[in-house]
Amino acid sequence: MTEQELFNVLERYGQQHLLVHYRTLSRSQKDAVLRTAVSLDIHLTFRLYREFCLGKDVGHTTAVIKPSGVIGIPGDAQEKRMAEQARLHGESLLREGKAAVLVVAGGQGSRLGFEGPKGTYALSPVMNKTLFQLFAEQVKALSVRYGTTIPLLIMTSDDNHPDTVAFFTKNHYFGLQSEKVHFFSQGVLPAVSQDGKLVLRDSAHLYTSPNGHGGSLKAISDSGVLAKLIASGCEELFYCQVDNPLVKIADPIFLGYHAMAKSQASTKVVRRRNIEEKVGVYLNLNGKDAVIEYSDIDANYMSALDEKGDILYWAGNTAIHIFSLSFIGDLNRDGFALPYHCAKKTAYVVSSDWEPANIDIWKFETFVFDAIPMAERTCCMEVSREEEFAPVKNKDGADSPETARRAMSELHRTWLKQAGIDTPPGTKVEISPLFALDADEFVQKVKGRTINVSPEIYIE
Repeated sequence: MTEQELFNVLERYGQQHLLVHYRTLSRSQKDAVLRTAVSLDIHLTFRLYREFCLGKDVGHTTAVIKPSGVIGIPGDAQEKRMAEQARLHGESLLREGKAAVLVVAGGQGSRLGFEGPKGTYALSPVMNKTLFQLFAEQVKALSVRYGTTIPLLIMTSDDNHPDTVAFFTKNHYFGLQSEKVHFFSQGVLPAVSQDGKLVLRDSAHLYTSPNGHGGSLKAISDSGVLAKLIASGCEELFYCQVDNPLVKIADPIFLGYHAMAKSQASTKVVRRRNIEEKVGVYLNLNGKDAVIEYSDIDANYMSALDEKGDILYWAGNTAIHIFSLSFIGDLNRDGFALPYHCAKKTAYVVSSDWEPANIDIWKFETFVFDAIPMAERTCCMEVSREEEFAPVKNKDGADSPETARRAMSELHRTWLKQAGIDTPPGTKVEISPLFALDADEFVQKVKGRTINVSPEIYIE
């Protein structure tokens, strides 16, 4: 971007304060501004500002909401046969190299009181393995089980990309083939103040924010990784976020249901604990399956009960999905298709009067689940919260490292119990994914093996 092009853009959107500031910078600082500006879509930023922040109502005022169809946890013999059929189908996809894994890991661990990429946070109950190691070991174990090499994609952010790559390099990619681990950063957009002014992070850089987890579906295309996967014969992308250590990576049953339904976008859900639980809800919106964030749905729906007194809209989003790669290509064909959302946040910035301060700003982001109603065919599968959902979002209390470690340990205690090994309540148990990926595999492998019961048990 030339100086004149930058001046034209800033003048067009009434950002004269930045023009004045720019002229006070050194040549090297001006060059830094120009390098940064060329990668930012300022036109999109102000289109979104006009759309969201100048009084336009974008709520679901005419929404028709109904419960959606969900494949339940197998109960009777027929449902178990269907699950087995799905598992076999999913396993064939893995053996044929048709599936890749994406872990969205753009966040820092600051909310946990930890400095560094969230994926480098040590979490497992006995060995303190990091989130990245837990996921990578699952990918390695699946690759060994099915005689293939499953690509692992890590979406980073500008803030943590170098540290994330260095962490994998230092740990020798946790036994994975380095050429099969792909890193790419999500996009960012400038934030604006409440009165529509661009603000600065420092004297030579605009304040930007990530474009949301939906940006993963754009970044995978922009980075060229999507084209590489399709060229290699891959067809399906398993998606999860880095903060849930109980994710069953590339779950064959989930893959099978997705493929059997010819779904383009599939989702795993758990039953909401209660009507107060703050979780997105999978439902039918205006005739299309969709996920609506708890903050965007009317409280009457969140608290609605059925004739049995159970939660009517019970399907809580786990942020675990499968997307067909061809569908992701469609979303990027004529510009990125996912809608943007606007959020009001407080940030420490250099404001328009050039003094560092905490001010309210507008951030613009996309949600990955907004792809669901754009799909021609979808699939939704219920899973057990105890087996698959223990997100780490808070330093203390609910959804914290403590609750996640307890959930991991309790899950592996149940595996021991199924193998006929009882442990006292509170026993810390950790079973390496490299030893067993599920209870059935664990039971088979420990037959005839002595397991010493102690306050802490690690099996590898």
